[in-house]
Amino acid sequence: MPFDVVFSAAAAEQIRELEKDRGLRKRLTAVRKAIARLEADPHHPGLRSHPFRSLGGPAGEAVFESYAEQATPAAYRVFWHYGPGKGQITVVAVTPHP
Repeated sequence: MPFDVVFSAAAAEQIRELEKDRGLRKRLTAVRKAIARLEADPHHPGLRSHPFRSLGGPAGEAVFESYAEQATPAAYRVFWHYGPGKGQITVVAVTPHP
């Protein structure tokens, strides 16, 4: 079952910043591919989705971390949770791994 992906204001801004920086085009492509996979199957093996215990959703939802990139310095990650509605995923952040 495909999910409807929605973005928090912070995540939308982070994606806009990636779109502005021509040097980050490869990373933007990886992030878009990860979001497309999330939409189709949040448990796709390539995403390596797992709970991110240091962060909770606005209503206490479990937040997950999924890989947009791997084996890359400061590889990008997508943080998300299920909801707010049925069949929805909310992307809360798109950031490089520390």
